[in-house]
Amino acid sequence: MATQDVRKRIDELRELLSRADDAYYGKADPIMPDREYDRLMQELLGLELEHDLQDPQSPSTRIGGKPSKEFPTVVHPVPMMSLSNTYNRDELFDFDRRVRDNLGHSDFTYMAELKYDGMAIRLRYEKGRLVLGATRGDGEKGDDITANIRTVRDIPHRLAGPVPDVVEVRGEAYMEREAFARLNREREEQGETVFANPRNFTAGSLKMQDPVVVASRPIRFFAYDLLFDENDLARTQDQKLDQLARFGLPVCSVRKKCGTIEEVADLIGEWDQKRHSYPFETDGAVVKVNEDRYREELGNTAKAPRWAIAYKFEAEQATTTIEDITLQVGRLGTITPVAELTPVLLAGTTVKRASLHNEDEILRKDIRRGDSVVIEKAGDIIPQVISVVNPGAPGRQEPFSMPAHCPACNSELQRLEGEVAWRCVNPACPPQTRIRIEHFSSRNAMDIDGLGTAIVEQLVDEGLIETFADLYELDAGRLIPLERMAEKSARNLIDAIEKSKSQPFERVLYALGIRFVGEKVAKDLADHFRSVDRLMQAGTDELTAVDSIGPRIAESVVRFFGNDENRAIIARLREYGLQLEQEEKTSVSDKLAGKTFVLTGTLPTLKRDDAARLIGENGGRTAGSVSKKTDYVLAGEAAGSKLDKAKKLNVEIIDEEQFFNLLK
Repeated sequence: MATQDVRKRIDELRELLSRADDAYYGKADPIMPDREYDRLMQELLGLELEHDLQDPQSPSTRIGGKPSKEFPTVVHPVPMMSLSNTYNRDELFDFDRRVRDNLGHSDFTYMAELKYDGMAIRLRYEKGRLVLGATRGDGEKGDDITANIRTVRDIPHRLAGPVPDVVEVRGEAYMEREAFARLNREREEQGETVFANPRNFTAGSLKMQDPVVVASRPIRFFAYDLLFDENDLARTQDQKLDQLARFGLPVCSVRKKCGTIEEVADLIGEWDQKRHSYPFETDGAVVKVNEDRYREELGNTAKAPRWAIAYKFEAEQATTTIEDITLQVGRLGTITPVAELTPVLLAGTTVKRASLHNEDEILRKDIRRGDSVVIEKAGDIIPQVISVVNPGAPGRQEPFSMPAHCPACNSELQRLEGEVAWRCVNPACPPQTRIRIEHFSSRNAMDIDGLGTAIVEQLVDEGLIETFADLYELDAGRLIPLERMAEKSARNLIDAIEKSKSQPFERVLYALGIRFVGEKVAKDLADHFRSVDRLMQAGTDELTAVDSIGPRIAESVVRFFGNDENRAIIARLREYGLQLEQEEKTSVSDKLAGKTFVLTGTLPTLKRDDAARLIGENGGRTAGSVSKKTDYVLAGEAAGSKLDKAKKLNVEIIDEEQFFNLLK
């Protein structure tokens, strides 16, 4: 290859890999599979080395992505390096040969640990208290996401037992498969872009600006390395994992100390066979020299340690045919295209259907009926179409286009500006009716015990109800003839429906199923507007004046209450005696009337809930994030990024003693 061509190829690879780094680390939305990334990186490394064209700004010298501008930047005292990858036994044995050659002996052991596919996190504890949570970033510097890290329940705010003054912990934030699948279904239902895998969902969540939203995400954590201020080279990896567990941090339970690389290879083979049985996604195993004293001797390359390597499992894929593309109607009217597949065995189960997510995704991949396609399980749980096998084949069917009308009720479909999903906005659409009723009666909404999916289907199929408002017109006599519905169970269900009338306004509001209005938003709206009448009259400007309400939520609320059918249902709920006004809270005083507080850190004597209760009882209110509308930030020990933002906005910062003085 001519020198000019070499330089051109290197520039192409650097540009492509830089975009891939930004997508993977910065946006949690990868643009290529890991294996393709590694192949391109090896090509770049080879060309740079062969032609002596190294560049300190090349992706080949960087560990991860650049720190985000949205969070404060922190410098890692010890760089957080990535691991070199290998995909087969020969490369694994080459790694072992290099370790033995560099050390000049075989007097060491390996620690093999199952590799969770998540996001690398650094924790810092001082005198046992959590003071910092940070991303890996570029390896040298990362983002300070302490406020978000504090919401992860697996991570203790205080370490157990006697601890050194400073403890540095490295670990992985991740999301279990079932939780990932559930949240992706919710995103798809809302018409939002779905995440490709649990790792991306975890990374995207931890990069959010609102810790309250992060707290609602089921993010897990496990620790895999421990650093002390003092350097004790007698330690081993298994000893450090045991110490982490004594501190109260979760560690990987799927691990084993091995004496030889043959034992490691056999163990990885066993884990590969079992990987679908684990509740979390794993993309391989990490193999480390167990003894710290040999790690120092082996050292590191510019990007990775020479004493560790990641063995990546092959992604399980299968080839099948798209027999048809059907449409599925969700609770909020979202129309989701679904590929009906020729049944094929994949990752231990027979796959017959795969979500195609939305029209844009189908057109981007040029997926058509009759195509032969490659499918893969995202997170080893959700089947998805990866690509068309031969997009240039003659005789393919016509490109897919979304129909103009709902497949269930024939209403005209709509696509709102800036959204990827098409929607049926008819509230009487049969599939929506069933799912809306189930949501209305769910535990966190109206909590109608005994009204499960099977009963709802019977009630709708028999024509006994068309909307959730019809539930309040049922009587036991109409229920008894239903299948598996005896007199006692019919009476119990009627009693549960009657009991639901006492649910507070905020739960009724959540039960209505307004798009983007979850439990917290429903409570904030109820607290602010106090009644459904005031809420129905509110415009977008008045709605966005509420701290937790952005333009998207405001527009959704206005759109919901602007629908005549929805207003008619609310009128009926009023007639049936449901709570459509917020109960007045017990007030001790009005000393904090009109004042907004944000809480951060650990207070000396008060728990956060107690402080929030005192604020409410004295006429004030609490918010989840600091803004110009915040009057006070009540800060305790180890306060996070909210404190920094308060300083930038010149918001008054008070401690617990000053807070009590306000109440005197």
